[in-house]
Amino acid sequence: MPDFARLQIAFKNVYVRVLTAMLLGIVTGWAIYAADVPQDTAPVVHSQNISEITQLAGQKERLDYLMVAKPLSDSPRYIYKFKDAPQLHVVKVPSTSHLSLEREVLLKNAIPYSIAKDDYLSTHKAVMQDEKEGFGTEVLSFFKRHALDLTVLALILYVMKFGIPGMNGGAQLIAPDKLKGSMDDLIGMEDIKQEVLHLEDMIRNRDLYQEHNIDKPFNVMLTGPAGTGKTKLVGYLAKRLNIPLIQASGSALESGYVGGGSKALSALHRKACAKGKCIIFLDEAQSLFMPRGRSDKKWEDDTANTLLGLLDGVKSDKGQGVIWVVASNFDDASTEMDEAMLRRFSVKINFRLPNKAERRELLKSFLSRKKEGLVDWNDMDLNQVAEITQNLSPALLETVVERASMLSIQEKAIINTDLLFRAFERATIGLTDRATTAEKHKQRERIAVHELGHFFMQIDPYLRAGMSLAEVKDKSHLLKISTEAVSKIGALGYVLQSGDDMSLRTLEELERDVIGLYGGVAAEELFYGARGISVGSQNDIEKITKMLNLMVSRLSMYSRAKLDYSQLQNDASGEHTLRQVEEKSDELYSYTLGAIRDYRDVIVAIKDTLLDQYVLSKDAVFALLEEHRDALQAGLAGQRHASLKLCAEEAVA
Repeated sequence: MPDFARLQIAFKNVYVRVLTAMLLGIVTGWAIYAADVPQDTAPVVHSQNISEITQLAGQKERLDYLMVAKPLSDSPRYIYKFKDAPQLHVVKVPSTSHLSLEREVLLKNAIPYSIAKDDYLSTHKAVMQDEKEGFGTEVLSFFKRHALDLTVLALILYVMKFGIPGMNGGAQLIAPDKLKGSMDDLIGMEDIKQEVLHLEDMIRNRDLYQEHNIDKPFNVMLTGPAGTGKTKLVGYLAKRLNIPLIQASGSALESGYVGGGSKALSALHRKACAKGKCIIFLDEAQSLFMPRGRSDKKWEDDTANTLLGLLDGVKSDKGQGVIWVVASNFDDASTEMDEAMLRRFSVKINFRLPNKAERRELLKSFLSRKKEGLVDWNDMDLNQVAEITQNLSPALLETVVERASMLSIQEKAIINTDLLFRAFERATIGLTDRATTAEKHKQRERIAVHELGHFFMQIDPYLRAGMSLAEVKDKSHLLKISTEAVSKIGALGYVLQSGDDMSLRTLEELERDVIGLYGGVAAEELFYGARGISVGSQNDIEKITKMLNLMVSRLSMYSRAKLDYSQLQNDASGEHTLRQVEEKSDELYSYTLGAIRDYRDVIVAIKDTLLDQYVLSKDAVFALLEEHRDALQAGLAGQRHASLKLCAEEAVA
């Protein structure tokens, strides 16, 4: 067990012991106080009249006894009793008067007296009270003496019942009338909307489902990429059902103390049960779905175990109106999750990134919210913008539009297609800077060669398939080639290109991606030799390594045995993976290096224009290719690199 965990458990044990000792001490003290009544039942007469003491000189014969209590205090008390009277007289005097009384009255007149001892005062509590003091004063005095003890006791009891304040995942209760927006705000995603409407019907008509023996609480799991609207959709659902929403962060439930997450979950459930019908929404809850029992630290599963028990609320009437909704950026298809937890969710809704048509509508919606005259709709090609923003979530698309507004304000320009393009570039790549490379001609030349190498190897399959430049341009995803520095990604140049919405990539397409990445380093070797390759290829090589590892190790694309070698934890599988990755890397790089030689003359011709202008758009690049068509065709008329197992014609088809 780690030292930190031992410390937490020891701290908890000490807390319990201290709490027990405090309780025993306070109860014992109160019992002693309650049992400690004065043994002398004689009535007590209180006074502050000093003359009563001076008159004792003439009443010495009647005096039964005289005592002085607390002579060194601010208010000493003279206690005396006459033989022929039952009363006990107590005179409270200032400390300054006590010394003169003692000298001028008691000693001068030889009046016998003694100092009241603590045991006498403890059995005659009334003598130390003022004339108007009583039981209430004693109680107040008791609480004053134990104020710190009682405060600590109250704090411990509160923490034991409700947990440490603030350690509840940042939960907030939102009434339905405070929830903003509606289902209509979720643009596109018709499949997702239908799932939610079906869920709403299940909740509204629960009796109907009970007739079909479906009586489980409708626990809902939302999965999908960040920024796709999971959180907003839960708010819309609560508003439509007119029930409150308790929202908390699943990752923030853990307080750092053993059992803190369990207490926070239980507190959320109690709050929801008190509302009757309520939605508990746990956002970013992927940590709760990890398989249990994998760690020797058993208490790490406490929060998940508590959630499992609360989700299975069908076993009791408590919490029947509570609907649990959890959101995660991962699903059971991409991440291993606890089976028992997954079974608790009868409804699973998988969110996705918007397609091109939906991106177009989202962009149109975001732009239409701006005041009239700020957007140039006549110079706005949303289809083109939607094409370059593939794989962006609705939240990121909104960020692109916001960035366009910032540029519009700074430059005092109207938002158009070009401004949106620049906003997309700024939001995804970051700030670009020409000054960083302006005076470094040799470095800029190397950057230009490197980036052009990427471009030519990306269009290489189309050119070798015999396509015209117009057809190649139509298929190319190129947006621009730049030799400007980008601090965000630590690059001195880049090729910006769009993509497609296709997620199921084939072996040929993956190999084409690898060749495109190898284009930069191969161009450097072509122009500067094998020992002239720069560290600028580091990012490309990292991406290539990940892709080849996926193709060889996880997908087994080059083996008849279709196995996930990454799950075979032995030296043999590791050596097999390394050997195949090296072989495929050598094969694909050799092809790239041979193919890039066919474009050497064209690269030289375009390079100078790129260095002069820093940035070339897609139109500008293909216009230059048209100008150097003869050099391009001459290069391609040479050796055809058919040694690669990838067939260019099949890849294009």
